[in-house]
Amino acid sequence: MTDTDELFFVPLGGAGEIGMNMSLYGTGDHWIMVDAGIAFGDDTTPGVDVMTPDPEFALDLGDRLLGLVVTHAHEDHIGAIPHLWPELGCPIYVTPFARGLLLRKLEQAGLAGEVPLTTVRTGETIHIGPFGVTYVAAAHSIPEGHILAIRTPAGTVVHATDWKIDPAPVIGSRTDEAALRRLGDEGVHALICDSTNAFVDGVAGSEAALGDSLLEVVRKCPGRVALASFASNVARMAAVNRIAGETGRQPALVGRSLRRIEEIARECGYLDGMTEFVPEAVVASLPRHEVLMAVTGSQGEPRAALAQIAAGSHRHVSLDAGDTVIFSSREIPGNERAIGRVQNQLARRGIEVITEQDAFVHVSGHPARDELRQMYGWLKPDMLIPVHGESRHLHEHVRLAEAGGIPRTTIAENGEMLRIGASGAEVCDEVRTGRLAVDGYRLVPLASNVVKERHRMRFDGAAVATVVLDHDGWVIGDPQLSLTGVLHDGAEDEIHEDTIEILRQAVTNMRGKRRRNDGEIAKVGRKAVQSYLRECVGKRPVTEIHVVRI
Repeated sequence: MTDTDELFFVPLGGAGEIGMNMSLYGTGDHWIMVDAGIAFGDDTTPGVDVMTPDPEFALDLGDRLLGLVVTHAHEDHIGAIPHLWPELGCPIYVTPFARGLLLRKLEQAGLAGEVPLTTVRTGETIHIGPFGVTYVAAAHSIPEGHILAIRTPAGTVVHATDWKIDPAPVIGSRTDEAALRRLGDEGVHALICDSTNAFVDGVAGSEAALGDSLLEVVRKCPGRVALASFASNVARMAAVNRIAGETGRQPALVGRSLRRIEEIARECGYLDGMTEFVPEAVVASLPRHEVLMAVTGSQGEPRAALAQIAAGSHRHVSLDAGDTVIFSSREIPGNERAIGRVQNQLARRGIEVITEQDAFVHVSGHPARDELRQMYGWLKPDMLIPVHGESRHLHEHVRLAEAGGIPRTTIAENGEMLRIGASGAEVCDEVRTGRLAVDGYRLVPLASNVVKERHRMRFDGAAVATVVLDHDGWVIGDPQLSLTGVLHDGAEDEIHEDTIEILRQAVTNMRGKRRRNDGEIAKVGRKAVQSYLRECVGKRPVTEIHVVRI
């Protein structure tokens, strides 16, 4: 790939899914990465809370990977960096707010002072090999959102994930229409663009208008009020602060990640002039009608503050009948069950739950259809490549772009390599892609046996048996058997005893030669245990047979 007249685009995450963003651009045998995010585990990934894209393709590039360019500080764009950087080893380019959050993550990962970070300001252009990357201000649900103009010898591409057109963003800059129009006048070869709200008519909505609506909602609440949102949404944090002042309440932050974001936001000057938030330990001592809290856990995360409050187990904060929780966020696909669990816990205790179905309490950080059309008009791109969406979002975005007059469109999902040339873009190759699970202190493929077996254990349980043999391979005594998640307490002890006998008989009936092979004994014993339990209780547990010879 030494031809500088061609540009290659390879999404490793975030194309065909929402979250876990990671993209690579290559020209003339030089590459840059844009973002390295995470996705969160769910009921299908037992024991796994966090996943990253599989970076094998990027790692194979070696020193041809010149740098990692970060668009903004959301977890699905920077969360994988502490896990993957020791292997990537390249310089990282970040704006001040993202730098503040990333430094804290790197410190927690034991990488403080090891990662070369270059701070980039809004409007600045950085030069990385043959790439010139300009940071264009974009409104989003976190400070310092950016659209990237990536100039290459093969033409200019605009990488525009996570933006919207907000005339009054409250915190941070408006989307820089003038800069985008100038790019359109210069010529944009390809627009790589956010598809999250490709089905949503109109516009995403303004944080300023939302703040006014939240004020009216809070005015009507008699007791304590908790507003659940993403910790990174500094605009909501600022709204809580302002609304508390206008309703005679004390503002509080409940949740460690909220306090961390507040610290970074104050360092960057985004909360200048706002009153201090009340420590969560003080909330219990305040009159109920004087409390307005921002809390973590809008997605039903079991260890977040709101889940603990709903369960009545939070160390400092409680809610009772007559109090209110406002869910000021959208439901991320896959989180519906966890969110519903928390909302039902609150409702059972007489706590009012308000969502965006009940009132105007949330605006998206992503562009709706009218905003996408505006972006097409500003940039006038030769082609559109949709990203940041599930397959259905990508295809709907293509339909919208074609109706909007964009002459060429191409879809590339994770692992597909696009060649972007003068006549358009085409899939020219496929690279390895997938997910790595952050499993304790290590990274393992999500499709690995350790995750598969853990998943099976959730449904079928586990059986561990020890068989003691003499030197000739004859069974000594009864095997020891432990069954976890298979039998119903003591009511099925008979099945437990019968399983032991079935195991003993299976080993005893083996021919002499096979009884001298521990691997064969384990194989026969495992099959006997699983077959009998499948026959009795309809379960085929993950089974381990230990062979001991004396």
